[in-house]
Amino acid sequence: MTAASPPAPRRAAVTVLGRGHGAAAQARAAYGALRARVADPSGVRFTEYVTVAAPEAHFELAAARAAMFPQASGVPRMVVVESLPDDRALLAVHASPGAPDARPDGSVRLPTVLPLDGHGTVVHRDDFVGQYAYCLRRAGKFLKGAGLSLDHAVTTFDYTTPATRRAYPQCAGPRRELLGGAGVFPGAGGILMSRLHAPGVLVALDVTASRHPLTAVNPGWRRYDTLTYSPGVLAGRTLYMSGFAALDMETQQALHAGDPVAQTETVLRAVLEVVAEAGGTAADLASLEEYLCPPAWGARPALAAARARVLGAAARPALTSVGCATLLRREFLTEVFPTAVLADAPDPAEEATR
Repeated sequence: MTAASPPAPRRAAVTVLGRGHGAAAQARAAYGALRARVADPSGVRFTEYVTVAAPEAHFELAAARAAMFPQASGVPRMVVVESLPDDRALLAVHASPGAPDARPDGSVRLPTVLPLDGHGTVVHRDDFVGQYAYCLRRAGKFLKGAGLSLDHAVTTFDYTTPATRRAYPQCAGPRRELLGGAGVFPGAGGILMSRLHAPGVLVALDVTASRHPLTAVNPGWRRYDTLTYSPGVLAGRTLYMSGFAALDMETQQALHAGDPVAQTETVLRAVLEVVAEAGGTAADLASLEEYLCPPAWGARPALAAARARVLGAAARPALTSVGCATLLRREFLTEVFPTAVLADAPDPAEEATR
């Protein structure tokens, strides 16, 4: 048995908004600013946010990324969003450092999976469920290349359009067929944008998996007994969580209609319940990815104050706020995708030596 060592310090994540005239200039500015601010580029992971006003910006982002981070491997996550905090920004880039080499987090994050074949043609056109199942199976093939499978998935975040809202519940079929084979369903979240990456694309899917054993984390909310996702999944020291909106976990009623501040407080209290169930505190929150509907977009200063009230001074998660068209339930004005890294959890590498 080896003596437990203190947790490695958390390296800061950062989000940079595009600046300048046109997508190419903004892409160069964003990645240039990140190159100056990211002290250790090894293992860094990127998420690129592209507004619906500039869907072609992914070409410019790829060129800027290659120029500024030539050692970066793989393709980043790319999320199409309605708006960014600066209405002049066409794009933004989030850099999330990988875990220090001494304590790898064991995660494998796939690039955004789209329902496109090898020629870039949309598959299952006009068939939301068919596209969803295709994306899940394609994600499974990518994971197989890394020596994993969909049984190792810890989160599946999907982006759809308002036109798919009626069909959305049917994605439970392929999820139940393809996920949770090892007994743990991943966390999940669903965001709706007015358009996605290309005409005919009805869903975009982001999947993260882990090489560590998975444990479902549920504070006792029975609604998840019949769902194809978990409120939280603990893998090593990292707690991956579903997207949270203002929902009564017992009655499944939407709460605080029309009040984004009260909804934010409800969401964050639910997040803290899951973190506490895993043995953590607010100080363990590593990141919050916040999606705001138009009625909540102008309330961002009040939402920041609400976060400070609920989370307290000890919590310093990296925050990314972007605008979305709507959410799966019209009453919801905000949804948050949180992640925590538990300081007091055993180190998986150390556990393996005992």
